[in-house]
Amino acid sequence: MKRIFLIALFTLLLSSSSSFAQTTQTCTNYRFTTHNNKYGACVDLQALNSFLHWSYDEATGSVDLAYRHVGMQPTRWIAWAINPTGKGMVGSQSLVAYRNPNGILKAYTSPVMSYGTELQEGNLSFQVPKISADFSNNVMIIYATIVLPKNMTTVSHVWQEGPVRSDNHLGMHSLGGDNVKSMGTLDLLSGKVTTTKGGTSGTLHFKQVHGIINAASWGFLMPVGAITARYMKVFQSADPAWFYAHIICQSSAYLLGIAGAGTGIYLGNKSHGIQHSTHRTIGILLLVLGFIQVLALKLRPKKEHKYRIWWNFYHHSVGYAIIILSIFNIFEGFNILNPLKIWRLVYACVLIVLGAIAVILEVVTWVIVIRRRRRIENPASNITAVA
Repeated sequence: MKRIFLIALFTLLLSSSSSFAQTTQTCTNYRFTTHNNKYGACVDLQALNSFLHWSYDEATGSVDLAYRHVGMQPTRWIAWAINPTGKGMVGSQSLVAYRNPNGILKAYTSPVMSYGTELQEGNLSFQVPKISADFSNNVMIIYATIVLPKNMTTVSHVWQEGPVRSDNHLGMHSLGGDNVKSMGTLDLLSGKVTTTKGGTSGTLHFKQVHGIINAASWGFLMPVGAITARYMKVFQSADPAWFYAHIICQSSAYLLGIAGAGTGIYLGNKSHGIQHSTHRTIGILLLVLGFIQVLALKLRPKKEHKYRIWWNFYHHSVGYAIIILSIFNIFEGFNILNPLKIWRLVYACVLIVLGAIAVILEVVTWVIVIRRRRRIENPASNITAVA
């Protein structure tokens, strides 16, 4: 029994020392045993237990590299990427590796077009003549040769790791800790590395705030305000409460919409050339139409005025156009941000509930209106009924 205990203790110590050696090693003392590669430069990356080794040919723009991530579990993926157009994740051109549920190691390229990417395979904006991967002793390495445009000697780079789902798709990486620190600027000639702190996290936070504000204002309060005006006023006891409820909903929606537009302008300035023309154009149009609706309150004629019917037509038409454009633009925003599918589903369920309420209230409204018309047309029957 004592011998078994000593053997187990020795094995545990050996495993612990091996893990400690992996997590405390540097790039300079590492020797590649599988590919026998030799690189001219290397750097210990500041996050995620990662190291980058490379050799750069300035004449051809060719970079032979190895991205190494230690302390890896078999059910995790890794990626290293260059962003040629800006900083951060969106727009980056990535090299990805993971081991699928069958134990087969796969290495491929993936352009990152949104924050909700599942790192689908695709061509990059530059050539990648070679890419392969290796996994052993909880260390995963991506080997690749990439060809950058000439004179691109300083690059913004990003690296990440995340879970491999049971359906063989790559899951979202963590949005906290080292996962939002894994970016920087790399000088391929000098080997100098500049750390970028929290850029992706900050931009992602503003995108989430932008989406929540606009979904709550244009996508929820605006339809609720329209439902209030359409169906509450049929009840005589609700006059003029329905009017004030309608004003409160629409005014709150528009003020929140202005705040949402402010976050949109901020994100546009931080987009580094990435434009979402349709989403932006509809957003501007909504602000203009919303302002016109606010002005409509000042121009509203009295009920008995001959132009009131035309004012009603204009007010209702613009209002319904705002609601339709708002819903379309919110789903356009979902396509850009590409959040977890649950958020798209939640908003779709909200719309279904609002639609169901509107249908029920529409039926109730017509029943009340028809009964009132009958009473007006047949006043004698009302007297008989009372008698």
